[in-house]
Amino acid sequence: MKLNNIKHNFFPIIKIISSVLIASAIGLELWNIYAAINNIKVPNSLNPVFWIERIAVVSHLVEAVIAAFYAPSKQKMPLQYGTYTFFVGTVALLELFGKEDKL
Repeated sequence: MKLNNIKHNFFPIIKIISSVLIASAIGLELWNIYAAINNIKVPNSLNPVFWIERIAVVSHLVEAVIAAFYAPSKQKMPLQYGTYTFFVGTVALLELFGKEDKL
């Protein structure tokens, strides 16, 4: 399978799944913070889930900072592309640094 076929077939699916998972991770972390503030006991069985979502959110944040830093060199708006990269992840960085189509 060629790289263009992979991009065409899988990138849209990855973008949707990644956006849903990152939004869910943010919601899960907000729920955890709410529980801590209001002295609500969170099950200990969710601790691994919290650590996985924190790692995912931090890695997406690092990718977003990288994308925002390099976006102007690719004629993109830094804040907009950084936000897009935060939700989409590595796929957005691949798009940013990918080869541009020549006419």
